[in-house]
Parts: sequence; structure tokens; C-alpha cells
Amino acid sequence: MSQDDVYIDEYEYYEALYDPSWTAAPAGQHRRDPNHKPKKHKSEILLELTDDLSDVQLGFETTYQPSRHEEGWLLQSLFSFYDEGLITDVLALIKGGKEASVYLCQAHAATGLDLVAAKVYRPRMFRNLRNDAMYRQGREVLVATGKPAGKDAGTIARAIRNKTAFGQKAAHTSWLMHEFVATEQLYEAGGAVPRPISSSDNAILMSYHGDDGLAAPTLNSVRLGRDEAARLFGEVMRNVELMLRHDLVHGDLSAYNILYWAPEGPPGEMTIIDFPQVVNLHNNPKARMLLERDILRTCEYFSAQGVACHPEAIVQDLWRRFVGEPDPEDVAADWSRVELLLEAEAEAV
Repeated sequence: MSQDDVYIDEYEYYEALYDPSWTAAPAGQHRRDPNHKPKKHKSEILLELTDDLSDVQLGFETTYQPSRHEEGWLLQSLFSFYDEGLITDVLALIKGGKEASVYLCQAHAATGLDLVAAKVYRPRMFRNLRNDAMYRQGREVLVATGKPAGKDAGTIARAIRNKTAFGQKAAHTSWLMHEFVATEQLYEAGGAVPRPISSSDNAILMSYHGDDGLAAPTLNSVRLGRDEAARLFGEVMRNVELMLRHDLVHGDLSAYNILYWAPEGPPGEMTIIDFPQVVNLHNNPKARMLLERDILRTCEYFSAQGVACHPEAIVQDLWRRFVGEPDPEDVAADWSRVELLLEAEAEAV
């Protein structure tokens, strides 16, 4: 049987095209659910994608040349920014990731900016995010406006739990909007985060850090002098405290999610990115564990740069100041879970 004769789930097929590292489950092991859509042939899917995006392609041509199957998803996700007069072109792919990719865009002159960055979530992003339910605990469901779902929250939450088609879309929207709202809140409070500009159904438009030849690298790829490392560590801790003052824990903080831009050499500027998994300090039962993981990962990098870091002491001080005295048994249990989680992540790499 040829590949063209194989019938597969519409979204699985599209993800396989978009992400070469993705592999389907072995035959006979695919789990169905009550909301599973009828399978379509490859030719049907390609025809639908072409038809659905014909108007977008005619009105929105880009310098960046995406692959044939990336193009539909990319243009559909960014078209509202183009239509609103926020961007005029997509110039390059900055970074590809498991949940999203970031693209460099030419900003419209009316924005007062030259370049902006667009974070575009991949198809079926939740398949690639391990244990996203842990981050959703205690979080309100947000709708596309960035506001809580209100009177419809119960219905939407039930649809998300049942993983209906509507529930999956609602979960995706809420996930994206939590990143946009948290970034907006921290930016307005003086945090070292990107300036959020706008959001669409599947993308976030934000300030770009770098120049037209090079995007700001992530901190994990940078070797710092001891003085510069100490200064940046202090700035990271300032931002962690700012998050806590706004009842937020990043949830995935590390040198991989901190940009560093120093085109003329130190001192440089740092920017903390990637907030979709942000959790509420008081409402999420895993908040302390996630804070501990954030601080431990951060200290691992800065310790290697010559900065004296004591993650347990830092977390204890932060928790005491922003929450209260912790139970010693709970603290021991949390650190144990953090170690197991880091071990599991290391094995998955």
C-alpha cells in the first residue's frame, strides 16, 4: 500500500508535514475518542487547505519562503496582523520549537517599530506539551479577548475536560491568552519581558530583540564574565520577585527562556520569554514546586558562570516573603518532586 492510500487523521497528517520529527503511532494503536473526526484522504486535506487560504495567499505575500505545508498554517495565523496594519511582511524564521515557532516580521510604519516578532503555535500544540494539566490548575479559562469566560466558564471547563473539539479549541485559546495577558501585565509593571502588541487565534505579536541580521540569543548559548553574570542574576531575581508580586510563577524559567542582547559587548540586556505555562502563586497547588524548579534551573546556569547561588535558600526566602512560612515536610516533598521532574526531562532530551 502506498503512502497516498493511507487514511490518517487530518491534524495528525498536518502535524507530520509541519514537524519532520513527529512520528505517528504504530498501526492498530491509535486511540479513538467520541469526538474523533472522520478520516480524510491526503488529496482531500491538501485541497481544503488550498481552498481555505486562497484569499490570504493572494493578499499576503512574504519574503520568507515557508515550506508548502507550513505556508497555509503560517499565513492563516498571521493574516489578522497583516489585515490590522501591524505587519507588512514575514522576513525569516527565528526559532522553531515543540509548541511554537517565532518569525521575524516587518512592522507597519504606523506601529512606530521597524521589526517585530510573531510567535505562532504549532498544530495540535498540546500533543507536544507534557502534563499541561499541571499548569492549568487554579487558572481561569480565558477567552479570545483575554478576559475570564465568566458565566460560560463551567461549560467551557467541562468541554476542555471532555476533550471535545470545542474544548480543545477553548483550551488552546486560553493557553495562548494566559501568555499574552501575563506578558502584558509584567511589561506594564516594568518587567524585562517582550512588549506584547497583539494576539490572534493562534499567534502573539511582540517586540523583537536583536537586529536585522541576528536575533538575540538565549542565555544558555552565552558565556558571561563573572561581573556581568552577577549583574544579570540580580536582574533575573528582580523579575522573579516582580512576578511573585503579581501572584505569578513563570513555570518554565531557565537560561533557555532568557534572551541576552549585547551587540557591542557587556553590559547587555536580558529579556525573559515564553509565559504560556505561567501559574497563579496562590491558586495552583504545584506553585512552590514550579518556583523551585525555576530557581534551580536558573542557578545551574549562573553557578557555571561563577555566581554563588543557593537555590533552596532563595526559594525559602521568596516563599516566606510572598506566601508565608512553608511546612518543612511539604518543602522536602517538593524538592524531591523537582529532582524527579528534572531527571525525567533530562532523559527525554
